Amino acid sequence: MKQTLFKKSWPLWLALLALAGCTTTSSVVPGRPAPGIPAGADSASPAALPAWNDQAVGDTIQGLRQSCRTLQKKPAWSGVCREASALADNDADAARRFFENRFTAWKLRDGGRDSGLITGYYEPLLNGSLNRSERTPWPVYGAPRDMVSVDVPMSQRNRGVLRAKQTGPGRLALAAGGNIEINPADFPADPRGIRMKGRLSGSRLLPYFTRGQINQGSIAGSAPVIAWVEDPVELFFLQVQGSGRIQLDDGSFLHVGFADQNGYPYQSIGKWLVDKGEMTLGQASMQGIKDWLAKNPQRRDELLAVNQSYIFFKQLPGDNGGPIGALGVPLTGGYSIAVDPRYIPLGAPVYLSTTWPHSSEPLTRLVHAQDTGSAIKGALRADLFWGYGTEAGMYAGRMKQQGSLWLLLPKGVSPGAAL
Repeated sequence: MKQTLFKKSWPLWLALLALAGCTTTSSVVPGRPAPGIPAGADSASPAALPAWNDQAVGDTIQGLRQSCRTLQKKPAWSGVCREASALADNDADAARRFFENRFTAWKLRDGGRDSGLITGYYEPLLNGSLNRSERTPWPVYGAPRDMVSVDVPMSQRNRGVLRAKQTGPGRLALAAGGNIEINPADFPADPRGIRMKGRLSGSRLLPYFTRGQINQGSIAGSAPVIAWVEDPVELFFLQVQGSGRIQLDDGSFLHVGFADQNGYPYQSIGKWLVDKGEMTLGQASMQGIKDWLAKNPQRRDELLAVNQSYIFFKQLPGDNGGPIGALGVPLTGGYSIAVDPRYIPLGAPVYLSTTWPHSSEPLTRLVHAQDTGSAIKGALRADLFWGYGTEAGMYAGRMKQQGSLWLLLPKGVSPGAAL
């Protein structure tokens, strides 16, 4: 889950930029079709799906096994998961027969439409070190010790100066007799929620530091440094994605994920460049922005400071597997998608038919619904996880295609009952 370059998305990737997305509660009645599947819709065998026989279906088995770590607890999935665990990794024919024999495919629709927007996301890979050096001068900050938060309902935002008291480390609560003064007008307007982030200056709460101020060293003494990295632009996009890995001097990987945020709403630097006439909308991909920065290095700080939002990280446990998605299992590069769980149950296989980024070349693949994102809304909306590193970032940054989706469920399970 991630923030996009043009729309704020506070996913797994955020709570953004966080790694976990915004799941929602479904009101579907068990036994009835899911909202994205019309009543009376015909189901089909996976064998009838477009380009099914051209698929390297064996490559998707690992993704299903990851989903089964959660799904195997459900009676409808336990037998399927046992069979999946026994399949040979390199036997594509057996894998194809397994899906044909054990699953039913349901075409997803949204009203009269049967195709929707398919985008991509990835896990950045940065070069770094645990020690600051001339090669690695850019800090990856943990949550600052001096940042405090307070919940101010929207109904009280226009009531002038408020009072608050400290209720714990980094936490304030509104209180009529409190000794801390808060003027909501001083804080950035953020329609996402009610939480304000700030810093204490005497008896007043002031807005926390912006990205530009942080990049100038304003929190150098108040925030722990998890690692040091080579490239400030790659660090910026690590924050946009919300999680990633840093390759250290000894070749090992440090996994980092969202810990906190400075309280400012996300602002798209791509949109800013378009509005300034620096590039067209079609050029404003992640790679397009990087290309612009390479040609205009003297304007780097100006551009990055447009997005006042700043993400703080924490070290994540784990090996060299993918980041943890909303399903609670590691994502598989090229075979995991983020979906709207009101329409597609987390863990289910989904057949994706779209095209490669910036291309009309077909991309059909059996993937797995293992993540969510606050920008991923609707039955036909999906975000394909491309993996980690430069190549994955290139594909993810350019992917904005139309595509169709089929939900695969164990035979005998209706879409409504699966949600």
